[in-house]
Amino acid sequence: MRLVSTHVHPVKSLGGVDVDHATVEPWGLRHDRRWLLLRPDGEVLTARTAPRMLGLTATPGPGSITLRDRDGASLTVAEPVDGPPAATALSRLDTLRLAAGEAHDWLGERLGQPVRLGWLDDPRRRPVSATHGGRPGDPLNLSDAGPLLVATLPSLRRLRDWIVEGALERGEPAPDPLPMARFRPTVVLDGPVAPFAEDDWSRVRIGTVDFRAAERCDRCSLTLVDPVTLVPGREPIRTLARHRRQDGKTWFGVRLIPLTTGEIRVGDPVVAS
Repeated sequence: MRLVSTHVHPVKSLGGVDVDHATVEPWGLRHDRRWLLLRPDGEVLTARTAPRMLGLTATPGPGSITLRDRDGASLTVAEPVDGPPAATALSRLDTLRLAAGEAHDWLGERLGQPVRLGWLDDPRRRPVSATHGGRPGDPLNLSDAGPLLVATLPSLRRLRDWIVEGALERGEPAPDPLPMARFRPTVVLDGPVAPFAEDDWSRVRIGTVDFRAAERCDRCSLTLVDPVTLVPGREPIRTLARHRRQDGKTWFGVRLIPLTTGEIRVGDPVVAS
């Protein structure tokens, strides 16, 4: 197997960027999911309830991110190292540091509701939950449950085949191939492995960096939103529920926890066991 793509999403639930290399830190890829949007009451705003978020993109820079809308508007926001703390309802984290007010206004105008942009200054303040495979000392960025999410193209190809088969059974035309972007992975692998072989992995090495497989990833309604049109549909959950349902959930991908740190690069060899 080889690493075929790497993806960084600096702001939780916003569009991210594809990169040809990335630095693995104990809590995830550098720049990945260090920011998120808060409602005024401290609840986290995600694209599950605000799909318009997927139409905005965040690109990392030195000590900053640049937010972009599809109309070409952009705003660069500095990491609020000394920003005021704000309470958050995100699991296993009490506060974030708030960005400058212009960031809140820029995002709120585009999302049609008041929001605040928060930054996680130190991911060591947030542990990986033991219920998601975390062990003492495992830190986490602002991802839901694990530092990295790995997905494989053999699994996606099998899922695409199932979707087409289901459509034909219902007398519907075959849909366009489902993009991997629906699952928002951090790393994507390809090679001569069986579909969903990753379910049984316990260790993964990408290049020279080692990871522990923490758990399979249960999929939520965010995967139903087309990241291009921002229109929700029924796939892939409908098909996953038919072929990949267990314990009342549907599964695609595996969460990884770094055992070592270092740089990974597209084309790196991958060994899993």
